[in-house]
Amino acid sequence: MKILVFNAGSSSQKSCLYDLSGENLPPGPPQPLWKGTIDWMGEDNAQMKIQAQGVVEQIPLGRISRQEGIKRMLNTLTTGRTKVLENLGEIAIAGHRVVHGGAEYSQATLITPPVKAKIQELSALAPAHNPANLQGIEAIEQILGDLPQVAVFDTAFHSQMPAAAAVYPIPYRYYQEGIRRYGFHGISHGYCSQKAAEILGKPLSQLKLITCHLGNGCSLAAVDRGVSINTTMGFTPLEGVMMGTRSGSIDPAILIHWARESAMTGEEMNSLLNKESGLKGITGVSGDMRWLEKAIQEGNEQAKLAREMYILRLKMAIGSMLGALGGLDALVFMGGVGENSASVRADVCQGFEFLGLRLDIEENGRSPMNCDIARPDSAVGVVIVQTEEDWAIAQDCWHLAHQASS
Repeated sequence: MKILVFNAGSSSQKSCLYDLSGENLPPGPPQPLWKGTIDWMGEDNAQMKIQAQGVVEQIPLGRISRQEGIKRMLNTLTTGRTKVLENLGEIAIAGHRVVHGGAEYSQATLITPPVKAKIQELSALAPAHNPANLQGIEAIEQILGDLPQVAVFDTAFHSQMPAAAAVYPIPYRYYQEGIRRYGFHGISHGYCSQKAAEILGKPLSQLKLITCHLGNGCSLAAVDRGVSINTTMGFTPLEGVMMGTRSGSIDPAILIHWARESAMTGEEMNSLLNKESGLKGITGVSGDMRWLEKAIQEGNEQAKLAREMYILRLKMAIGSMLGALGGLDALVFMGGVGENSASVRADVCQGFEFLGLRLDIEENGRSPMNCDIARPDSAVGVVIVQTEEDWAIAQDCWHLAHQASS
């Protein structure tokens, strides 16, 4: 079964093709047959990267729409040095990461006109992502006709949060109108929870985990026996901890103050909080942790402050997740920063020794993937998991396809 996976970002389109044979899924993520990425680096400067058959091709696309870019990208599956298919008809199913599914969707779902309409409706809550997800779905409809397509929602993993965590302390009628905590990064939190249980050698149904997805976007989740019972992101991906370019949670009266005292519009506030805040806002230069750590070594005081703020807010969030869980079996790190920054992991863990957490400093320094880096005498595991969102989407597609054929 050949499964095409689409993972659309606000300025990128990542895709891969898996070939799964046999009656059972492999125990771990297989190497994709083909991988394609388009980055819209500027209005006239789209770049495509294709990897297949041991070949890596970099292809400038210039000014191109998302749908036309997807068409060009899929052509590389059947032509040239990256050819892995005789024709696109060999693809059995396509899966899409969809950022916002609202409260309705708690699992992967076959895409139908009503599902598309809901994704469109929720674009108001995820304007940088849901429209891009829809464009990918519609591109496949145009290119591959009635190929079955699956939506895998980032919000689905958090759909079982108790009302006490999901409802905001504002008049209840707004909750009834859909203003609530939804949570995001759910594909990553769900996959990494399961993987952490495998690494720890214990059933997920017996574990209390705090999963920390740390990248340019950051969120934590309290996972109690496989169920997300609390998370830091909320109505939108802006809430929660400090991020690369997003502020995370701030006093809402700051926005009221801006509205009263300046001519700043809602769109300007949105752009400032999502694109010009977080680490980038404090440094004035970059929200990239790699740049930040280099700048600190060079004596940049604003970079030092930004990192101290980032670590403090992560620790505060872990404390809030602990309160929801009432215990902890393991702290799980994933995402670009979580997987690769030993210093962030070490500083986040420092101060939680009262829980019996003992980090193995040498193991942490090696950043081993899919490994428990706590000392043998630690009462709490510290697990690094390489998040595999594409593989998680492919698995959901495989399960749905097998259900349909049985």
